[in-house]
Amino acid sequence: MSTTHTGVPTALPHPVPAAEYQACPVTDVLQLLGDKWTLLLISLLGQRPYRFNELHRAVDGISQRMLTRTLRTLETDGLVEREVFPTVPPSVEYRLSPLGTSLLEPVSALAGWAVTHHGEIVAARGRR
Repeated sequence: MSTTHTGVPTALPHPVPAAEYQACPVTDVLQLLGDKWTLLLISLLGQRPYRFNELHRAVDGISQRMLTRTLRTLETDGLVEREVFPTVPPSVEYRLSPLGTSLLEPVSALAGWAVTHHGEIVAARGRR
């Protein structure tokens, strides 16, 4: 596969082999970011650290189980750091890691694109 200096493919093989698609780092990261809650949690944690219950209250509709699973995935992938405080009962605080913080700019660019072009997307859907 030929690439530019950024590593973004400029030409894909035809057909794209399934194994190559699954091994692609872009596919891997987009699958992580494309779930229902990840971008919202990254955006919130980009503002400041949160305790678990604060996050749970800040995200209407997320279950405790799904919040726990999403935070664990983000922690496993190095985007979120978890700090346990020795209180009774123990309290836990989550913050973006430096890697997670580096994601804020591209996510912000994508959000800006979405806001700018959302009307066009909705109009295109209406034409079908």
